[in-house]
Amino acid sequence: MQNEDLKLWRKSWQEEVNAHYLYQVLEKNVSEERERKLYRQLGGLEEEHVDAWEKLLLEKNVPAGARKPAFQARLLAWMARRFGPGFLRQYMAAWEGREVQEYLMLHQRAKQPETRLLAKQLAMDSAEHEQLQTDDDSKESWHSAESGGMLRNVIYGFNDGLTANFGLIAGVIGASAAPHVVVVSGMAGMLADALSMGSSGYLAAKSESEVYENERRKEKLELSVMPEIEARELSLIYQSKGMQAVEADRMVKVLIADKQAFLQEKMKQELEMDTTAIHPFREGWITGLATAIGAAIPVAPFLVTEGIPAIAASFVLSMLAHFAVGAARSFFTGRNFWKSGLEMFVVGFGIAIAGYFLGEWLIKYL
Repeated sequence: MQNEDLKLWRKSWQEEVNAHYLYQVLEKNVSEERERKLYRQLGGLEEEHVDAWEKLLLEKNVPAGARKPAFQARLLAWMARRFGPGFLRQYMAAWEGREVQEYLMLHQRAKQPETRLLAKQLAMDSAEHEQLQTDDDSKESWHSAESGGMLRNVIYGFNDGLTANFGLIAGVIGASAAPHVVVVSGMAGMLADALSMGSSGYLAAKSESEVYENERRKEKLELSVMPEIEARELSLIYQSKGMQAVEADRMVKVLIADKQAFLQEKMKQELEMDTTAIHPFREGWITGLATAIGAAIPVAPFLVTEGIPAIAASFVLSMLAHFAVGAARSFFTGRNFWKSGLEMFVVGFGIAIAGYFLGEWLIKYL
């Protein structure tokens, strides 16, 4: 047996253990009986996946071990209990989509035929699970890079503020500036970063909303001039996605009685555009605030002390924050929790070194 296949089996087994555990958490933390039933069903299916991987391992006389969720799964469970299940719902739907992609890749590169067979079956199961959790069955989330909504903006804004201001303060320290100069530079950098990121978030969301409204005006004009053609077009879109012609025509007939509802559905199905989650002002202030909080971490120690203690505290806090934000990003990228955190840790360390020596060089030669 190939060691590579064994590693893949163990990795897949652990991920299914995590999924089973998280669906149990969702079942206990949602309020509606319909949702509890759905997550109970999905949890049971994931348990079957765990059994399937364990069967493969036992056939090769390899014990699977105790079914314990990994640290990342336990952290997600804690977040769901502490802040509500909304984010975990999104995460699990996106996770099923990523799992489809991973199983398809496993099917391609695995050497053992039983691995390829099981990976293909589980990819199909995960695709079905993902569709059960989303309202729009026309999209395949394993091809989508977007997930996480507000929490994603918080993490990436925090990351930008932390990284940029950490490098700035390291440069000022390298230039042997007075303590008050470090504080002023850090506070100015925090304000500039927050305003820049906040305005960028606002303008990006506003532009997206404006594009939507422009396309909506075009669709509205077409609907008023040629409603029959628009209705037929929407019916064909539904049929292209697997719906029977009779059922598609029936749905379109119901929708077209409400012009606003028809227009919104046409935008969603034909152009894949939806403004229900676009709030420019909210996007702007959330991103800006998260950026300010991240940028405040490197400068905070200099507000209460100075000299070597302040520099050491700033470095330690900033490096820990870099690891934390890297680990948090793994929720959206699907990468390993520890590897993602360590990668961001190394990036932060490199930025500190580069900023410090740049400041030292500038003060020496300019």
